[in-house]
Amino acid sequence: MGRKTLFISLVMQCLLIVSVAAQNPYRQRINLNGGWSIKPAYNTSSKGFKDGITLPHTWNANRVFEGADYERTIMIYRKMLEVSPEWEGKRLFLYFEGVNALAHVLVNRQTVGSHYGGYTGFCMEITDEVKIGEKNVVEVYASNEYRTDLIPLSGDFNIYGGIHRPVHLLVTDKDCISPLHYGSTGVYIRPKKVSAERADFEVSTLLSLSGTGEGLKVRTTVMNAAGETLAVQENPLHRGQSEVHPSFSLLRPVLWDGKKNPYLHQVKVQLLRGEVVLDEVTERTGFRSFHVDAQKGFYLNGRYLNLYGFGIHEDHAGKGSALSDEDYRKDMQLILESGATSMRLTHYPHREIMYDLCDEAGLVLWTEIPFVGPGGYDSPGFLDTDELKRHARTMLLEMIYQKYNHPSVCFWGLFNELNLKYDDPVPFLRELNDLAHQADPSRLTTFATNVDQQQFLGCADLLAWNQYKGWYGGMPEEIGAFMDDALAHSNGTPVALSEYGAGANINHHEWPAQKPKPGGKFHPEEWQTLCHELNWEQLSARPYVWGKYIWNFADFSSAGRNEGDARGMNDKGLITYDRQTKKDAFYFYKANWSDEPMIHITSRRFKERTERVTDVKVFTNLSHATLYVNGEKIGRKSKDALNRIVWKDVSLKEGKNEIRVLSTRGEEVSDVCEWIVRSR
Repeated sequence: MGRKTLFISLVMQCLLIVSVAAQNPYRQRINLNGGWSIKPAYNTSSKGFKDGITLPHTWNANRVFEGADYERTIMIYRKMLEVSPEWEGKRLFLYFEGVNALAHVLVNRQTVGSHYGGYTGFCMEITDEVKIGEKNVVEVYASNEYRTDLIPLSGDFNIYGGIHRPVHLLVTDKDCISPLHYGSTGVYIRPKKVSAERADFEVSTLLSLSGTGEGLKVRTTVMNAAGETLAVQENPLHRGQSEVHPSFSLLRPVLWDGKKNPYLHQVKVQLLRGEVVLDEVTERTGFRSFHVDAQKGFYLNGRYLNLYGFGIHEDHAGKGSALSDEDYRKDMQLILESGATSMRLTHYPHREIMYDLCDEAGLVLWTEIPFVGPGGYDSPGFLDTDELKRHARTMLLEMIYQKYNHPSVCFWGLFNELNLKYDDPVPFLRELNDLAHQADPSRLTTFATNVDQQQFLGCADLLAWNQYKGWYGGMPEEIGAFMDDALAHSNGTPVALSEYGAGANINHHEWPAQKPKPGGKFHPEEWQTLCHELNWEQLSARPYVWGKYIWNFADFSSAGRNEGDARGMNDKGLITYDRQTKKDAFYFYKANWSDEPMIHITSRRFKERTERVTDVKVFTNLSHATLYVNGEKIGRKSKDALNRIVWKDVSLKEGKNEIRVLSTRGEEVSDVCEWIVRSR
């Protein structure tokens, strides 16, 4: 599928989402993102609220109050909710996509419930707490304070506080499809066996009923992407029955086939009394098979698929984790521009829109719970307490059930960079692995480690390494031998590279590039680029590495860091924190991963120079290019196996120099930059 065709497909499927939501007259889903107020919990004044807050919102990134930089505290969010008289006899639910990291929800000053964990959604019924025909007060006590009973206990990222994801009001009939099962839709499309010839699956629907269920039935309709009916079943409810599990078989199904054809079916579930529809939920899904071979890598629908992409945080300059839908769409455009085939959503479940976009684009996903170890820091990732383990179990189930129907999700991540410096996590990790398979037998489990893998063998189906050859230790070209050794000692467990890369400040430059100190102030862009070139040279020759994930998609904030001349920033991203600048390494991968004709001059930001003789290096997926310096043709050269062209020892003049490269693939493709040579 070409880039233009893929874009059109994404637009059409986005319209489909809106269309499906708009055509459901049986339950209302009302946006509650506007009209909030906020104040610190320690402020007991009724006049202490700041009005005009729109969700998603976090107080850390926007500095709502003076001095609130990386503040870990409790804030109170308040909103007036008008309950229409038309809702008499209906049921009302508040659905939060995420409150970081602990939420206590009150309606009319009465506690409705609490939710632990900031990265999964939750739903609370408020039917009995609201007053019909009146304005009701909704309050959320949101805390991002450090706690030892919530994961993550540590990690190289900020815990932004607030209602940092959208909030909705659900209005349903008194008998409805349950929104209360771990914050899911209550509909689970469970694949049994999928091939090009046949897709066998079950649709499980959980109900929330006011009575015995007698006289009710569930109609389940399977449709293609165009909404045409492929199969229908009706299941009358027996007395006391609150769930149904009809099975289906589709002959010669159109498979969800990654970027090649990210085809999405629809499954509509209706709850009826007679022929009157009481409630309706429509889910999208895709039918596919996959497996991982320790010696050969990842296979989708029986064919090898090279999985490569990025780890990514929900973190934008000026917004923290309170991202808009448009932020996700812009990030997805950049991801698709790079040519990535897969993403690792780190280090927590991301917002639902990200999974929708990956379904539509055909990206294979690894998504994980925030069971995060200290990395290079001196802090625990695990404490062997009942409270912490209870929370980790719940968050794992919330992630699985909320993301269950997304065909893009192939891997459930159980942990990242835990170690044995504190309590031994291995017995509990084995328990989590069993729990994941009980909840979802159709997917594989994995983890990311930066210490000896032997201690974690058996904790998941797959394993992966966070390994920064050329940055924290060793040289970039050593990554191949490292992965060979990892496979040799994995006892047959398939291995991946879950993090690799190097830092770069786009204002720092050096030629020839020398390995810098990771914790130092100088992070030249040229070393990051070279590190990725040499890493990828090794990784691209090893198809058995079932996933290859760059750290990171974009620079992100980490309060504990002070390096690269940027306080509080992890600069390993291939795009800057504000998403305005793609670093040279981004274009290296675009040249190797994407079919879009491109050519890029490296070190273009190394504008002020003192040396009159230099190398000119470009990244291109075109077969050849011609270099011009100040209008003079220097020469035509062919690209190498890593899609690079280098002109050695090119002479520049004193003052301004125009560097231009030109190639063709049907039409002219070129790039130009300016370098200025000044005498020392």
